[in-house]
Amino acid sequence: MAKVQRGVGGSVVLNRHGSRLWPALRSSCIGLRLIDTMRCGRTSVVSSQEQLQRSKKKKEKKEMSDLKKRNEGSERLSELLKWEVESLGDVDGEVKKKMEVFSAFQRVVKVLQFGEGKAKKEAAIDVRRLAKEDAEARVALAMLGAIPPLVSMIDCEDEEFHVASLYALLNLAIGNDVNKAAIVKTGAVHKMLALLKTLTSQAVSDAMVANFLGLTALDSNKAIIGSSGAVPFLVSVLVNPNTTLQAEQDALRALYNLSICASNAAPLLETPLVPTLLSLLGDMATSERSLAILANLSSTPDGRRAISKGPNAFTLLVDALTWADSPNCQESACYIIMMLAHKSWADRQALNSRVFESEKGKQIEAGGSAVAPVSAPICGGGGEGWGGGDMSEERMAVKEMVQLSLQSNMRRIVMRANLPQEFAPSEHFKTVTATSSSKSLPF
Repeated sequence: MAKVQRGVGGSVVLNRHGSRLWPALRSSCIGLRLIDTMRCGRTSVVSSQEQLQRSKKKKEKKEMSDLKKRNEGSERLSELLKWEVESLGDVDGEVKKKMEVFSAFQRVVKVLQFGEGKAKKEAAIDVRRLAKEDAEARVALAMLGAIPPLVSMIDCEDEEFHVASLYALLNLAIGNDVNKAAIVKTGAVHKMLALLKTLTSQAVSDAMVANFLGLTALDSNKAIIGSSGAVPFLVSVLVNPNTTLQAEQDALRALYNLSICASNAAPLLETPLVPTLLSLLGDMATSERSLAILANLSSTPDGRRAISKGPNAFTLLVDALTWADSPNCQESACYIIMMLAHKSWADRQALNSRVFESEKGKQIEAGGSAVAPVSAPICGGGGEGWGGGDMSEERMAVKEMVQLSLQSNMRRIVMRANLPQEFAPSEHFKTVTATSSSKSLPF
């Protein structure tokens, strides 16, 4: 027979042998509960469908909560501004004006967040207009929550929505690193790349290129965009015959921004970027940026290999050294050649066999009289490459000026590139430049 023993913690049920009955009772209760559940045909495990529904509701609730917080934040700011206006009375008209502008921003953002159809598109156009030349407007519109709805508009099927949202985002990012980071964090890059699968509009393509240019200007975005799959799209813009001049320039500048980040070398070299850039040399509108990208790539072993294997790479680079009217192209070309020659014996041999040959300095005869060569020789003896025979005092003076100019340029390049002093002009270089000219052009 069970008996009850009282203690400090209350009553304890004991059996006739004096041991506790709780373990047995607990086991029997669990067993009864299990039997009851089986009889009723129920289970305590929630179905996967119910879990998905709950998860969806929870996500919607969180989104509404975040949106409410943003609205509450903007309303609080609006109330503070209103209080400031009321406290100042009619003293400060500028504050009242700012209050009115901020209220207009609020209305535009609310349409972006809750509007539909044409009204939402018009709101995106308003954001583009307001943020175009106003740095304070970019800050205020982003703070009010304009970026997320604009990014979500990229998923729309209407081309006009794409253009309106992309240019609005572009203007919000101008000169504002916080907005640049927020646009990428919100998922704009992946949405733009997803849009490429159905992209047929040149206007949308140009807007995407312009956005990539703006977003890659921020260092923290470079690696993210470089690994996202944007590089093949930007390279395709360069080879597309329908590409506008502005889009081509934007694509080159975006690729230059990406090439600054060392981790982007691999995705850049996986595309036909190097041959494409070499093919653009000779066009002064694209040569400077193309050589700058190649210079960045030449700092990596894979980049140097890709450049040295490019079609007519050494000839094109040496020709660029003679563009007297483009010192930036000369500097980049010289840097690339130095990197190739310094790091690879094979490249030094290739330079020697392809460039430093006597054929390079053959003269062009016109009307029985000798004239200066189209492409000046890199090395030679006596008066070769300068019309042959004895040179006049004028030619000697020009030759000396060219020699001094090349030596001075080489010193500046070495200093800017922070290269070892072994690259500094030597006596051998002075001998080489003694018969060089900087007047020839590659076309």
